[in-house]
Order: sequence, then C-alpha cells, then structure tokens
Amino acid sequence: MTASPPVPHVSGIAAPLIRANIDTDAIIPSREIKGVGKTGLADGLFAGWRYLEGRTPDPDFILNQPRYAHAPILLGGDNFGCGSSREHAVWALHDYGMRAVIAPSYAPIFQSNCVRNGIIPVVLDAGLIAQLGDMVAIDLLAQTVTSNAVTAPFEIDAEAKAMLAEGLDAIDLTLKHRAAIDAFLIADQAARPWIYLEPSA
Repeated sequence: MTASPPVPHVSGIAAPLIRANIDTDAIIPSREIKGVGKTGLADGLFAGWRYLEGRTPDPDFILNQPRYAHAPILLGGDNFGCGSSREHAVWALHDYGMRAVIAPSYAPIFQSNCVRNGIIPVVLDAGLIAQLGDMVAIDLLAQTVTSNAVTAPFEIDAEAKAMLAEGLDAIDLTLKHRAAIDAFLIADQAARPWIYLEPSA
C-alpha cells in the first residue's frame, strides 16, 4: 500500500501567498470540513480569503487569478501550517492539486502531514523565495529548486525524502528493512528462546 503517488519532481506555476503564520484554520476553515475523507476539500481551501460574501470568488485573492488557478506549488511565509494539527489542511491542498509548498519554516505536525500525504515541504530562506519567479521546478532527488536561472539546494530528512519520492507510507518504509528485521528475529530467537514460547493452555 502506498501513501500517495510518488512525487520525485514537481514543476509548474508557483502561487505566492507569502504571509507569516498561515494556520490550518486559514488553509481549511472548520466549517468547510463536511466529512472525514481526503477528497471534496478543494472548494474549501483558503475559503475565508478566497470568497466574498455569498461565496463569490474574490478576484484579488491569488488562487482566483487565472494564472495561478491551478498552481501545483505554493510559496508561503514563516511558520506555515501552524495552529491545530488537522490533517484536512494538507488534504485540501492536495485535493486542489498542490504537490509542494516552499516556505522558510513550518509547524512540525503540518510538515509531517505533508510528507505522509504526497506534498513536498521545501524549506528555503525567505530571501531565496523572493527571487523565485512564477515557474518553479523542484527536484526532490537532487534536493534543488530552480527558477529564474537560480538553483537553490534544500535539506530534507532522508526518511521523508524516501516516502515522497517512492510514494511510501510509514509501514512501507519500515518494510524496506524487512531482511534486517527477519535477521534480528532469527538471532533473537536463538539467544532468548524463552521469549518465544507459546503460553500453555
């Protein structure tokens, strides 16, 4: 079983929403969460900013501008995804079509939820983000972001990189070490056989 399709590379339009402390309630307000599934959340993404009264799209909001309407990459500010730990925030981004967020820092739970749901959480310095143009290419395998003739490296945890690049969930990632796990069990059974005794009826 895979967590989501692999995302070794993401390229396309990057929508700039560079505000500090964008929290999960701004990403998907609680009133927009109608169920427990991962789909059907795209319309609620940034609903508090995206719509005027009567749910009329606000033409000034970045995702309502035609050029950015289907952007696969979002540029954010410091502490992106702070607030509550609701996973729906990441699900809404993914359901909309986002496959990467680039920000100077993230709330740890949000960053972890991105990795587990097929969104690359790229950490870049705010100064570098400011140099990015509309078209951005992210190479997860090489750990680089390229735009406007600028190529910037980024760091990502090895396990997170493997999960995203190969579309693995936490169980899949553990099972990559199956041979080592089996070898440990065999050695442990020989060293401590009493641990493995079946309880008597």
